[in-house]
Amino acid sequence: MSTYLFVMLIAAGVTYLMVPVVRRIAERQGAMTVPRDRDVHTVPTPRLGGLAMLAGVAASFAVARPMPFLQPVFDSTQSPWGILGAATLIAAIGAIDDVWGLDWWAKLAGQVVAAGLLAWQGVQIVSLPLGGVTVGSGGLFLLLTIMVVVVTINAVNFIDGLDGLAAGMMAVAGSAFFIYAYLLTRQASPFDYSSLAALVTVAMVGSCVGFLPHNVHPAAIFMGDSGAMQLGLLIAASSIAITGQVDPVVVSQGQLIPAFLPMLLPLAVLILPLADFGFAVIRRLSKGQSPFAPDRLHLHHRLLDLGHSHARAVLVMCTWTGVVSFGAVATAFVSWKVLLPIWLCTVVIAGIVTAALPGWRRARG
Repeated sequence: MSTYLFVMLIAAGVTYLMVPVVRRIAERQGAMTVPRDRDVHTVPTPRLGGLAMLAGVAASFAVARPMPFLQPVFDSTQSPWGILGAATLIAAIGAIDDVWGLDWWAKLAGQVVAAGLLAWQGVQIVSLPLGGVTVGSGGLFLLLTIMVVVVTINAVNFIDGLDGLAAGMMAVAGSAFFIYAYLLTRQASPFDYSSLAALVTVAMVGSCVGFLPHNVHPAAIFMGDSGAMQLGLLIAASSIAITGQVDPVVVSQGQLIPAFLPMLLPLAVLILPLADFGFAVIRRLSKGQSPFAPDRLHLHHRLLDLGHSHARAVLVMCTWTGVVSFGAVATAFVSWKVLLPIWLCTVVIAGIVTAALPGWRRARG
């Protein structure tokens, strides 16, 4: 555990130190977000923060490479460098969009290429248990991998609408997923705790932690598409590193719940951004718009409309992310009899805070 924490600190420290450098580059290049009707910031704010986050992730990988504890990860067929390469590609595409702007189809094509690069480097779903047998073909799994990566990239990108929201939610969700990956690895391999999913996730969490001090309201810099799409790719890669390796023995014994649990947990961890993404696509298509057309009807916008302040809306979204993601992770290691009452209490408390807090503030005011 201490090794992973050190990797996270490296990612956080490098990201934090690189943000002022990237901020100056963004200002020189004119990569500024001018306030629009749907925005909540009031002054032009530089983008490109994702480049600082990429530097943090790259530095953490470079530091992790010579560590004996993580040596098996770098020697495996699922290459961390392949994930870093795909993250670099998606961050570059996002940076181009942040500076000059790209059509939605061009970004989508870039996302597909980055997902294909992940698969080419071995980070790919390789089996699918259905009806008690492991089925599928190489083409099917490649298509499924690309779809998972692209959907996750856009889901995270869609929630990047308030200061600190995307970084905060991904730090919380990533922490939950890291715990899951770490504990799962300890159970599966008592003598080797190294895990590609844990390494990638903890580096991503570190980059978010390092970026947040510059991004909390009022933000000095935005992560932009270079950051949001990068976070989506990294969490998708971490999920695939676990979900793609289904044990056929477990499936052949008819234990479908243990076999599918690694596939379901990433969905639970990302349930809020995925739900927001799904509702947005349905909403826009029903109006005859592009699924990537901007609007002011995301979940975080609705919280603002309920009366939450900017900071409290972010806190509410991060709280719900924690309730869902840590609750989902706990199902893998804690008895339902113990977990269910605790989880229901947290859901009720979070619901009361979400619905009643604006009214309490108005009453006190």
